[in-house]
Amino acid sequence: MSPFTGSASRTEEWRHLRLTLDAGVATVTLARPARLNALTFGAYADLRDLLPELARDGSVRALVLGGEGRGFCSGGDVDEIIGATLAMDAGRLLDFNRMTGQVVRALRECPFPVIAAVHGIAAGAGAVLALAADFRVADPTARFAFLFTKVGLSGGDMGAAYLLPRVVGLGHATRLLMLGEPVPAEEAERIGLISRLTAEGEAAGAASSLARRLADGPALAHARTKALLTAELDMPLAAAVELDAATQALLMHSADYAEFHAAFTEKRPPAWRGR
Repeated sequence: MSPFTGSASRTEEWRHLRLTLDAGVATVTLARPARLNALTFGAYADLRDLLPELARDGSVRALVLGGEGRGFCSGGDVDEIIGATLAMDAGRLLDFNRMTGQVVRALRECPFPVIAAVHGIAAGAGAVLALAADFRVADPTARFAFLFTKVGLSGGDMGAAYLLPRVVGLGHATRLLMLGEPVPAEEAERIGLISRLTAEGEAAGAASSLARRLADGPALAHARTKALLTAELDMPLAAAVELDAATQALLMHSADYAEFHAAFTEKRPPAWRGR
């Protein structure tokens, strides 16, 4: 746990998702299978609050995000969210949309890699949650659909217009965000939206194996790599190279860097400490 904590204690129960912890690997499961894991106001808020809490804890080194039942996540619940937003004034609507964006920021800014385990539908906000992960491991049943224009809203919801072109390119992103058509797993892999395509039914297991590999590795190096990938998206080359140099200089003072040299010299695997 970070030594710099306030009065609030760790959350003991998350009401709108399921969390398990196993030796540095956190697994977060969207658990409304009867509704294809459609997101509610509470689910958004839990995701927004959970990720910074796990980051402050300091023990999590990788996170798997998945969905229970027949699909990953069908997006915002039509009845509980779209119906409710029709009655909101502009101020409350802005608060809600900022909250959904905070979830994406939390996924991108948490100091550990996030792996989305995708099967079945990943639509609307569900597609953006998967997009915001560092890895997307999916099986052949996976389908991605950025449906925002289908309901009369901008396709650039929750940072999608920022993230998607950087993952699949501007041309594919324009098509996916404007038309809102489903993208089957085979096409998603072809355009780079899927990091790894597994056999049917094996996405969750493959995501967990990847999370274990990452958690057992040099966590500090992974955290800084993720931070640089995000920070340098909009930097000129000179600034990016300078940031790389400063980061490497700091990491060369880390215990993990010294441990690699000791392990190499002693012809043994490194015992990574994450500091």
